[in-house]
Amino acid sequence: MRQLRLGVNIDHVATIRNARGGRHPDPVRAAQAAAKAGADGITAHLREDRRHISDDDILQLVNEIDLPLNLEMAATEEMLEIALRHSPHAACIVPEKREEQTTEGGLNVVGGHNHLAPFVRALQEADIRVSLFIEPDRESLDAAVALNAPVVELHTGAYCEADLEGDVLRRKTELTRLLDAAAYAEALGLECHAGHGLTFDTVGDVAAIPTIVELNIGHFLMGEAIFGGLESSIKRMRSLMDTARAEATDARSA
Repeated sequence: MRQLRLGVNIDHVATIRNARGGRHPDPVRAAQAAAKAGADGITAHLREDRRHISDDDILQLVNEIDLPLNLEMAATEEMLEIALRHSPHAACIVPEKREEQTTEGGLNVVGGHNHLAPFVRALQEADIRVSLFIEPDRESLDAAVALNAPVVELHTGAYCEADLEGDVLRRKTELTRLLDAAAYAEALGLECHAGHGLTFDTVGDVAAIPTIVELNIGHFLMGEAIFGGLESSIKRMRSLMDTARAEATDARSA
């Protein structure tokens, strides 16, 4: 059975801290709790407007946590300079609009090749694992290959929105898109991750996809932590992921 990693996004610990200022709650402490609860990596998105994670948070995370750090970043010269200075384990290039509440979709990797290519190349030359946050379609995957990116992260937002709206048909359609994209990524030689909006109710079907090797989950886990604690919410997510992957593997072997 192929291992399925869990990356925990700690952005919204910083969102709560920034609502009042000061140092509490501390994203580094959240990252340490995530490691204790079974996370395989930590994800943090340093946005242009610094609405949650700050430059100092990135410095502390690099220096004080043992887990690999995945820096989510826009393809800008400022963010590239920061990534090259701190040398995180990985950098996931994501689309970013100042007015959006959260990331609204995948990168335009098809139309944005000439803009993205220098960023992918510079990060790789610095031995930073590069991933591209994309829509789950073959055209985007082909474009990722053309950019020489070794990793893609499939945007699961549409699938999760369908579940939230109770649209069973759309959920099935979006899950099929994810299945097809993950299989195609493997055929192209890409390492495939997935994330955005995943919950206890939606993670199982995605975790069962055999060619996905990492899920990145944040906002939902931080929300659940209010009611049951951060370590508890991560442990439950980890258990749901592992169970779904094991059951899917057993079913394919039967």
